Amino acid sequence: MFRTALRNVLAHKARLLMTVLAVLLGVAFVSGTLVFTNTISDAYQKSSEKGFVGVDVAITPDDDNDDAKKPGDAPKLSQRLLDRAGTVPGAASVTGIVSGYTAISDKDGDLLGGGFNNAGGNYHPSKDGKDARYPMRDGRAPQRAGEIALDAKSADSGDYKVGDTVRVSVDGPVLKQKLTGIFTTDDGNVAAGGTLTLFDTATAQKHFAKPGQFSEIDVKAAAGTSQAALKAEIEKILPKGKAKAETGQEVADDQAEAIKSSMSGMRTGMLVFAGIALFVGIFLIANTFTMLVSQRTKELALMRAVGASRRQVTRSVLIEATVVGTIAALTGLLAGVGIGAGLRSLLNSTGATVPDGPLIVSPSTVVTALVTGIVVTVLAAWLPGRRAAKIPPVAAMSSVHAVATTRSLVVRNTIGAIFAGVGVAMVLAATGMSDGKAIMGMGAVVLLIGVFVLTPLLSRPIIAAAGPLLRVFGISGKLARQNAVRNPRRTAATASALMVGLTLITGLTVIAGSVQKSIDKMATDALKADYVVSMGSFDGGIPLSPDVAKKLASLPETTASSPLRLSESRINGNSETLVGVDGKAMGRLLDLEFQQGAFTSLGGDKVIVDKDTAKDEGWKVGTRLDVVYEDGKRGTLSVSGVYQGNEMIRGLMIENAALAPHIDQPRDMQVMLATKGGPSDAAKNALEKALGDNPAIHVQDKDDVSEDIAKFFTLMLNMLYGLLGMAVIVAVLGVINTLAMSVFERSQEIGMLRAIGLDRRGIKRMVRLESLVISLFGGVLGIGLGVFFGWAAGELLASGLSTYELVLPWGRMAVFLALAALVGVLAALWPARRAAKLNMLAAIKSQ
Repeated sequence: MFRTALRNVLAHKARLLMTVLAVLLGVAFVSGTLVFTNTISDAYQKSSEKGFVGVDVAITPDDDNDDAKKPGDAPKLSQRLLDRAGTVPGAASVTGIVSGYTAISDKDGDLLGGGFNNAGGNYHPSKDGKDARYPMRDGRAPQRAGEIALDAKSADSGDYKVGDTVRVSVDGPVLKQKLTGIFTTDDGNVAAGGTLTLFDTATAQKHFAKPGQFSEIDVKAAAGTSQAALKAEIEKILPKGKAKAETGQEVADDQAEAIKSSMSGMRTGMLVFAGIALFVGIFLIANTFTMLVSQRTKELALMRAVGASRRQVTRSVLIEATVVGTIAALTGLLAGVGIGAGLRSLLNSTGATVPDGPLIVSPSTVVTALVTGIVVTVLAAWLPGRRAAKIPPVAAMSSVHAVATTRSLVVRNTIGAIFAGVGVAMVLAATGMSDGKAIMGMGAVVLLIGVFVLTPLLSRPIIAAAGPLLRVFGISGKLARQNAVRNPRRTAATASALMVGLTLITGLTVIAGSVQKSIDKMATDALKADYVVSMGSFDGGIPLSPDVAKKLASLPETTASSPLRLSESRINGNSETLVGVDGKAMGRLLDLEFQQGAFTSLGGDKVIVDKDTAKDEGWKVGTRLDVVYEDGKRGTLSVSGVYQGNEMIRGLMIENAALAPHIDQPRDMQVMLATKGGPSDAAKNALEKALGDNPAIHVQDKDDVSEDIAKFFTLMLNMLYGLLGMAVIVAVLGVINTLAMSVFERSQEIGMLRAIGLDRRGIKRMVRLESLVISLFGGVLGIGLGVFFGWAAGELLASGLSTYELVLPWGRMAVFLALAALVGVLAALWPARRAAKLNMLAAIKSQ
C-alpha cells in the first residue's frame, strides 16, 4: 500500500502541486512569523545586553509604593545618593543618568527619526573625563548649556558635522544648539530608528528633572566584586521606599522579557492570519483528494476486490497526504526563512532599523512547521479517504458512484441549521453583554461552521438567481449554471474557501470604518477650537512647555486659548488627575453638553466633572471634595458643574489659576485656541512660524485631526488586507482545482458538446462563467456574513463608545465583490483552456 500511495503521488503531479502550494503558503507564513519575531527579539535582546555591559548594579526609583505616597512625592535619586553609591565597598565607578524626549530637525526642517524613540540624555564623565557608554567618533562631549552631542546614525542621516548648529526641541520651543561631538552607541532605540541627543548633566537635569536629580544611577563593580555582593552593599544606603537596586543581569533580563512581551502581540496577530490561510487551505486539500479519489474509483475498487480492506484504502490515501504534507512543510519552512529575512529587510527600508544579528531558525520553528504542514494535510485528506473506502467494489467497477442519499442531505441540512441557529443566537446574545467578546467569538465560529454545512443547500437558490444574467450568454451560460450546481458539496467547499477570506475582510472593514467614524466624531464634534497644538511624539504623551501656551496667547491672530494642564492628585483618598483649563476661554473652544453648570462656573476651588464619574462617585453640584495636590498640600474642592464626557474628554476640570500654585513644573498636554476668521492657511502659518517652524510640534485643525485618525485606520486595514490576501490566493487555487475536477469528470460531456456544434470559444465561456458564478456565490456569502459580524462587534463596542454608529462601506464592498469576480475569471484561465483543447473523439470514448 505504501508503494501504491507513492506511485499515486507521482502520477498526479500537477494537481498535487496546487495542494503543496496551498499548504506551503500557510506553513511559510507560520515559520516566517516565528523566524522574524525570534530574529528581531534576539537582535534587540543582544543589543540591550550590550548597553548593560558596564552596569553591575542599577539604582532606580521605587515605584511599587506610590499608592502610599502623597501626590508629587514621586521618588527621586539625588546627587547625595549618587555620591554615597560611589563610596560603597566594591564600587569602582558611578554614573548618573537623566533622560527624556528630545526631537532633532534635519537641515531641511524635517523631524529626524520620524518621532519614534527620539530621546535625550546626559553625558556623565567619569574620573578620566569620558563616559564609557558613548565613545566619541568626532569632536568632544557637551560641557555647558548650548552644546549637544548626536549619535552617529542620526548625524549622518541629517548630514550634520561637528560645529554645525542644530535645531532641538525638548518640550516645544526650538533651541539652537552647537554640535560639539558625534558618538557611537549600542542603544536599542537608536538601532530601531530613533535619535539620541546628549547634553551636559546640568542642562539635562534642567530639561528632564530638577537640578541635582537623576532618573537612574548605574554602578560598576571593582575587580573581584560580584554583582550580587555590590547590590547587597548598595541596598544598605538606599532610602527606604524611595529607591531600589537591581543587578545588571537582572535589568538585562527584565528588558529582554519586556522585548519578548512586546513582540508577542505581533507574533500572535501574524500567526492568526497564518492559521486563517491554513484553514482556507483545508478546503483546497479536501477538494484535491476528493478529485484524486474520484479519478481512481475503479482502481480502488479493484484493490478492494483483490483483498484490500477499507482501512488499507483509507491508509493509502493518508500516506499520500503525509508525503504531500511533508514536502509542503519542508518547502514552506525554507520559504518561511526567506519571508523572515524579507520582513526584516522591509522593516529596515521603512527607517525602523533593526540591530544587526543572524536569522534565528530555532528547533521549535522547524518542529512547528513540519507538524503544521503534515497534520493539516492529513486531517483534510482523511474524509475523502474514508469516503473512498466506503464505495462498494461492484458499484465502483461499474462507475456507479455513491451519491448522497436524501437521508444524508436531510441530516446534513439539519445539523447545519442547528449550528447556524446556535451561532446566530450566541452572537446576538453577546451584543447585549458588557463583556461578551468570548461568547461572540465562539458564536462566530459556530455560525461559520453552520453556514459551511448549509452551503450546498444555499448554492442552488443563490446560483439560480444568477440564471437571468447567464441567459445573456446563450447555451454556454445555461450549461455553466447547471454545472455549478451539479455537485453542490464540491461547489460549496470551493465557495467556502473564498467566503472565509471575504467574511474577515468585510467584517474588519465594517468595524474599522465604524470605529474611525465614531472616534472622528468624538474628537471633532465637541471641538470648537480652530487649532489644537501638541507635541508630535510617536506616542503622543510628551507634554508641552507652558511657554508655548503663553506664546500662542500673545499672538494677534489668537482670540481665545487654553492649555490643558494635567496634575496628579488625590480626591477623597483616591488617585485622580486634575485637568487645568482656562474657564473663560473653554466655552469658545469646547462644545460640551452640561447637565448642570458651565465652564464659567470654574474659579477658585470650583471644579466640573463628567457625568459618568459623578454617577460612579455619587457626586453632584455642591458636593465637597477633599484634595491632596501634587505638591502635597491639602484643600477642599466644590463640584460646580456636571458635563457629558466621552472617552477623549472626561474627568475633573479646574481653573489653571487655582492649580498653578501646586505645580512645580507645569506641563501642558495640548493647547487649544481660536483665531480671527477661523482656520486658514495664513493663520496656521502664523502659528507655526511663532513656534519656530518646529517639526516636533503639531498644529492641527479639525481636518488634520480627522486625517490623522483616518491614516491610522487606513494603515491598519492595509496591513490586514495584505495578510488576508494570502487566504484569497489559497481560495484561487481552490477554484482552479474545482474547475479542473469538473472538466475531468465531464470529459465525455464536453466531447459530445463539441460534436454537436459547440465551438472551443463556447466551451471556454462555459467554464469561465461556471467559475465566475461559484466565486460570486462565495463572495455574496462572505460579504453578507462580514456585515453581520461587523454589526454585532459594533454593538459590543457601542457600550463603551458613546459616539459609535454603524458605517457600511458600500464602495469597498463593491470592490470586494469585484475581487471575487476577478478571482473567478483568473482561476478559470487554465481549466477553460484545457477543456477547449480536449480531443473530441478521445473525450467521447473516455469513461
